[in-house]
Amino acid sequence: MNGKKGSVEIDIPPPNKAKQPEDGNKSGFQGFPCKAWIWSAWEFCKDDVDRVIFSFKVGLAVLLVSLLILLRGAYEIFATNIIWSIITVAIMFEYTVGETFNRGFNRALGSLLAAILAIAVGELAQLTGRIAEPIIIGLSIFLIGAITSFVKLWPPLVPYEHGFRIIIFTYCFIIVSGYRMGNPIRTSMDRLYSIAIGGFVAAFVNVLVFPMWAGEQLHEELVNSFKSLADSLEECVKKYLEDEELNQAEFSEKVMDEFPDEPAYRKCRTTLNSSAKLESLADASKWEPPHGRFRNFFYPWSEYVKVGAVLRYCAYEVMALHGVLHSEIQAPYNLRIAFQSEIQDAANQAAELVRSLGKDIWNMKRSLKTSLLNRVHSSTQRLQRVIDMHSYLLTPHYDLPDNSSNQVPKLSHVLPTTPYDFLDQDDDVCSTNHEKSSNHLTQNLTESYYEMMRKQSRRLNSWPSSEVDPFEKGGGFRIGILPQMRAVKSTAALSHTTFTSLLIEFVVRLDHLVEAVDELSKMAKFKHEDL
Repeated sequence: MNGKKGSVEIDIPPPNKAKQPEDGNKSGFQGFPCKAWIWSAWEFCKDDVDRVIFSFKVGLAVLLVSLLILLRGAYEIFATNIIWSIITVAIMFEYTVGETFNRGFNRALGSLLAAILAIAVGELAQLTGRIAEPIIIGLSIFLIGAITSFVKLWPPLVPYEHGFRIIIFTYCFIIVSGYRMGNPIRTSMDRLYSIAIGGFVAAFVNVLVFPMWAGEQLHEELVNSFKSLADSLEECVKKYLEDEELNQAEFSEKVMDEFPDEPAYRKCRTTLNSSAKLESLADASKWEPPHGRFRNFFYPWSEYVKVGAVLRYCAYEVMALHGVLHSEIQAPYNLRIAFQSEIQDAANQAAELVRSLGKDIWNMKRSLKTSLLNRVHSSTQRLQRVIDMHSYLLTPHYDLPDNSSNQVPKLSHVLPTTPYDFLDQDDDVCSTNHEKSSNHLTQNLTESYYEMMRKQSRRLNSWPSSEVDPFEKGGGFRIGILPQMRAVKSTAALSHTTFTSLLIEFVVRLDHLVEAVDELSKMAKFKHEDL
């Protein structure tokens, strides 16, 4: 029936030509992608070699304490109690030296308190007789478990939560073993000896074999946050000024975290999410002895957390800039590039200051930032003056004529190069430049507004939601469309105003960042170096 009207042709491939399953990423295990898994593990190791080193260090520590069981002479001394050393290494050994010491302190203090309580309660229970002894022991276990579980939830004692867990575990084990063996003191001492051996081995291996200091990681993490914030600011401003067709995100089922995975947005998001990591590293660093470049006792690690908080305070503004960059309504391209020189200069000066602060922290040097701050404030003042002189472009009452010809000139070509030049000009010259720039800009922004109106109306979630028939049918503008045109024009201009205002607010917040870094350099005794 092939070729006839209404016929249906079904092609059935021969059995020998059926597509065979690919075996490139498969092994003998059915459906298990071994090659992909191995490659993923390899990339994970390459991403951070310290993870592999940490794994080998844990294995070495466990091996050393296991030798006390494998060697006959050591086993005759410690017997099966040496298993507590292995448990101590597994619990106490952490990624950084500071975390290991913190865990070791909680482990030692919890075991010591549990042993004292177990000896006291065990001796008291033995004096009451065989009938009352198990009752007292059971009641003490209930009270210790309830009290320690309640106290570890108390906010000031949350950092010692691991120690309270050790108290419950050790107390129950010692008191029950002492009850069956009849000698709680000997049982407690054997446990403490084994725990001390395991803690010593864990600390010895972690400090002497490729040590990973939490202080160095905290120092590097904060410096990287400065670099990420500066890069994010520059990339965001660059995209806003250079992209004529911005790709707006659809907000129907998306949130901020689902913006396009752009490098600038990813860097800024990393800075905002660094709070928990900085606090964790700062808490661990307090337990570390002087090392490397941090040779001062009582080094002000908490100041790193404060600087990180101020840095995130600035990063919120950069994140807001990304929000404007991906908003539904965008300012026309001609309006954006009209202020290109001033916006670019302010962003570059601010990014340079942020990088300079991060460099000073990395080099542990204290330098004056007066000249950099003056340049940043000068560029910001110039941007503010330009916006003030051309505010008529950003108001809804300004009507655009229906003509367009040449490209819009940049404001830097018709305005003074420095903010101080505004004060030296006559009123006549200012008004003349104002009129000239107004004529050029108004003649060339019209087409951009019309095109923007069409694009906004085509979107499903556009504002305002209306049909596009007057634009698509070629009938020209009708009287009923003029209010809608003015509304979209006003909102688009406000989008540009919002972007520049956020950039100025970012510069204002840099003053707090400079003060925080200066306070850190004083307390950490950085080497003073004048610019």
